[in-house]
Parts: sequence; structure tokens; C-alpha cells
Amino acid sequence: MQKGFPCLRLDGESVEDAACPVVEEMPLSIFINGRHFVTAMISPKERREFVTGHLFSERIASSIKEIESLEIEGNVARAVVANPMRAIVPRRPIVSGCGGIASFLDESKLSEIRSDLKITKEDAFSAMRAISLSELHVATGGVHSVGLFQKSGPVCIIEDIGRHNALDKAIGHALTQKVDFAETFAACTGRISSEMALKCSVAGIPIIVSRGATTSLAITIAERTGLAIVGFIRGKRLTIYSNRQRITIA
Repeated sequence: MQKGFPCLRLDGESVEDAACPVVEEMPLSIFINGRHFVTAMISPKERREFVTGHLFSERIASSIKEIESLEIEGNVARAVVANPMRAIVPRRPIVSGCGGIASFLDESKLSEIRSDLKITKEDAFSAMRAISLSELHVATGGVHSVGLFQKSGPVCIIEDIGRHNALDKAIGHALTQKVDFAETFAACTGRISSEMALKCSVAGIPIIVSRGATTSLAITIAERTGLAIVGFIRGKRLTIYSNRQRITIA
């Protein structure tokens, strides 16, 4: 997921020509039952998992069984879903950064998370260490990592130029493996925004942890759905923003 590009490096008085590793980015246009749904800018790996997870987290499909077929060729993904009318809403392009996203927030339709999962602060620290070992990030500085974990260990750890994309890919992977989301928690390297909180709530993931910050709307969603948000995991420090009963700190 990286390519070498010629660049000029400056370090103090030192100047040198070099080949710089740069993370790859590609557009992926998703068509649902023949109609264009959205174009996403993503990293090129795990495209099938991305589409599967995105259709699920955007409530186009309520289960993997409702995705009747999915074909991906080049930069185009064509899906046939059981309820295509769910996809006929205004959409914006999904950008690779931390802004623009497809879903909108309808607070009347927030999903209640049904899970008794609790994790320890050591579980949170361990998950953050696991997703921070990305060789691609060390080389390029250009990707986010998202991991989905059970108490027994990681379900998957996935990298993408966008943290929303990486979470969709992790959700898509778990759907194909028939993982029970109620027994998982998510870890990410970026900010926990309202969109990240909403995706976890739709999937039924009860806890999300990050080394980054969160937002006020993410906390509002978390409080109404039962999601625990833990941020600023750095060294031995962390901050619990919502549903603290899911985190054992003793």
C-alpha cells in the first residue's frame, strides 16, 4: 500500500535527493442495484471488506445476508442488496481525511448497544500497543490503524488512509467471519468523531478506545446508545468519557 516517489529532503543544512515512501490512495465508486451510491477515497487493500462494512454501518444492509452479491473490478464495486430503497438518500463523497462522510445523524434512530462486555484498563493499553505497530505508518506517516478485539485477542487490525474507512473494513471483516460484535471492542489511532461513534453503535460494538481525542457529539451518541468512549491513551494515562461502568480501573 505504498509507492516510492522522488523527493528532496532537507534536514538543517543537509539537502539530499531521495525516494520517499508514500501511502497509496484510490477512488472506489460503489453502485447499489445499478445506481451510483457513493465514491470513497480509500487505501487499495480490503476493498470487499470496506464495501461490506460500509453498507452495514450506513444501514443499507442490516446483515451480510442482505448483500445478495458484490463484485469489484478496478475502481468500481457493484452490489445488489435486498432493500435498495435505503440507499436513495443524498450522499456526499467520502474523503480520505477526517472530514466529509456519507451518513447523517437521526437521533430518533440511534441503535441501543446490547452487551455486557467490560474490559480492564490493561486491555485498552494492550489494544493501543497492538495497533501502533504499523510498519506502513512508520514508513509513510500516512495511515490510520483500527483494530477489533475480543477479550482473547485481536479479531483484525486494519490500516487505511481514513480512520472511518479502516473501521468499515474491520466491521466488514468481522461480518464475514460471523463475529459477535457484542463481544468486541474497537481501538483506533485517530480522533473518535460522531461518525466513528455512530458506526460502533450501529454495529453493536460496546467500547471504542483511542490515543486521540473525541468530540461532543460523539459523547452524546455514546451516552444515548451505551457506547463507552476512552481517549488519550498514552503511556499509563487514559480518559473515560462515557459509560465508565464498561471499564474496570481497579
